[in-house]
Amino acid sequence: MSEEALPPGEALDTARELVRAGRPFSAHEVLEARWKAGPIEERDLWQGLAQLCVAMTHAARGNQAGADRLFERAADRLTAFAATGRGAYGLDLDATVKQARGHLGRF
Repeated sequence: MSEEALPPGEALDTARELVRAGRPFSAHEVLEARWKAGPIEERDLWQGLAQLCVAMTHAARGNQAGADRLFERAADRLTAFAATGRGAYGLDLDATVKQARGHLGRF
């Protein structure tokens, strides 16, 4: 994966494709590049999404405690971002947070 940040919409699309292909850690790298290149006001959005991908990676490797910790952190960051009222590039943050919290203790 390139370390160069993709534009926001392209970063989300690429990350989704990677997750669907069973490569959540690669998706994390795409989102991490976006968070590092993006405005500080969007940091919680991109970090939260990246943390979701790392949580999926931990879950796939059988690390329940690590997965739960990161699902919770991701949900908290995304909730904080949603509270700002800023747009999330078409992403349904409420549904994303609900899914993240729904994964707690499931693996």
